[in-house]
Amino acid sequence: MANIRLIKGRIKSAKNIAQITKAMELVAASKMKKAQAQAITGKLYAQKIFDMVMSLVSRTTITKHPLIKKPEKINNKRLVVLLSSDKGLCGGLNTNLFRFFHEQYPQIASIDVLTLGKKGASYIARIGGNLKADFSGATSHIGVVPAIIQMVTSEYTTGHYDAVDLVYNDFVNIVKQVPTKKTILPLTIQSLDVPDTSLEFLIEPDADSVFELLLPHYLENQVRDAVLEALASEHSARMVAMRNATDNALSLMDDLTLEYNKARQEKITYEITDLITATLAMSS
Repeated sequence: MANIRLIKGRIKSAKNIAQITKAMELVAASKMKKAQAQAITGKLYAQKIFDMVMSLVSRTTITKHPLIKKPEKINNKRLVVLLSSDKGLCGGLNTNLFRFFHEQYPQIASIDVLTLGKKGASYIARIGGNLKADFSGATSHIGVVPAIIQMVTSEYTTGHYDAVDLVYNDFVNIVKQVPTKKTILPLTIQSLDVPDTSLEFLIEPDADSVFELLLPHYLENQVRDAVLEALASEHSARMVAMRNATDNALSLMDDLTLEYNKARQEKITYEITDLITATLAMSS
């Protein structure tokens, strides 16, 4: 009897878990669609900004800009911006990202890390890395991008770092997210071999001024695009993980229900046997 009660309790627990994970799957699916649309739109916008920068390269002197030229002092020090999730329950997304991070930077003492995402901050603290700043906990990850850019450009232009890298999950599709490393400083912009003369436009006040104002926006757009990719990856991975959890819970319910029916049938058989034995004993 106690065994039957235990099985019934486990069936109820599995049912409750399935209901919770199903709800989380639906929420993640809703967020994933929005994040995926933003990531796709962000890529289109990033391409337009890239085209604008490329069209200005041949019309201005780019070597003088502090975001393009390498620092005069070589410190052999890099600043890494690590984009992760604030919450878990997204499968192996963060684990794969952190494994990739460790492969790219085996000497953790040689870099400083700026994190966006509580999981990344916890990981850096756990491995004893130098956490320069943590922007986790904000209502919107997109909203802190200007603050990240301000800090990154300030640290780079003052010569504290030789380069700045982005490490994040690149969204490929719903079931595939690829850990990616991208160097964002110094900016590597190559001039077009043949300037596009098919379009004639007026640049005011001059190409150098526009280019100088456009480069920080170009850099900010790269970080924003990476944040959007990381968000789309997180919600996609969580949706898939919750779907798998729901399927596993339902499968467990089926197995427990079968076990419950067997135990109940066995109990009934024992009761019938006891009843027959008692009847025979009384008749004799």
